[in-house]
Amino acid sequence: MAGAKEIRSKISSVKNTQKITKAMEMVAASKMRKAQDRMRAARPYAEKIRRAIGHLRHANPDFKHPFLIERPVRHVGIIVISTDRGLCGSLNINLLKATVAAIRDAEAHGQTVQICAVGTKAVQFFRRLKFEIAASATHLGDRPQVAALIGTVKVMLDNYRAGAIDRLLIVHSVFVNSMSQQPVVAQLLPVEPTGAGELQERWDYIYEPSAAELLDGILMRYVESQVYRGAVENVACEMAARMVAMKSASDNAGKFIDELQLIYNKARQAAITKELSEIVGGAAAV
Repeated sequence: MAGAKEIRSKISSVKNTQKITKAMEMVAASKMRKAQDRMRAARPYAEKIRRAIGHLRHANPDFKHPFLIERPVRHVGIIVISTDRGLCGSLNINLLKATVAAIRDAEAHGQTVQICAVGTKAVQFFRRLKFEIAASATHLGDRPQVAALIGTVKVMLDNYRAGAIDRLLIVHSVFVNSMSQQPVVAQLLPVEPTGAGELQERWDYIYEPSAAELLDGILMRYVESQVYRGAVENVACEMAARMVAMKSASDNAGKFIDELQLIYNKARQAAITKELSEIVGGAAAV
């Protein structure tokens, strides 16, 4: 029965693992609902301000803000928003693949790339690649705050103003549903114009007190809102991916336990049969 004892030990070990994965699945499901609420609250503002800023590309103010001016692209900055922890399936893998594809595309056009990494997984990945990380932020938690992102984002914006970056991209995961999360690469700067068909034939904005002061403030809010939205979307994606991954792990553990239980029953039956044969053989010898 030595083999049976080993099998019982394996069954017990897998059952303990299954308890952990089930607990993690329930925790992720609970956190996902809260993260979805924050994500839904952040989306309308981020979409409206992106649309309003897109209108500004069609306006004709006396002051031309550097965030609205197209210029030859020689340097590209990429803000990557990943998770701090693993155990969330292929979420980070797909995100980093999309980032690497954007980097290769920029390098194919002779452009240099700077990375702003948000999240431990992105920081670790680009450090392993010996890639230049201009700024980083980690351990934002399940409730990201704009204040924790401002310093990191400001580094990239300062580089953009100084001409060290000519285009700024953001890469983050978008929550489609609990089973699907997709990486998205979007351009932050220069601001992409809204479709001219949505605008009136003759229009412009009246700036008070001045276009320079107002544009600087609203464009900063625009960038912060887009990065914050990416962060809260990423948390919702992380919890959904972890819930699915832990459910899959729990189901696989259950199948493995059933297989081990069958092997154990066969080993036990074989041992009993052997003992009976020995008893019968001994009785016949007497």
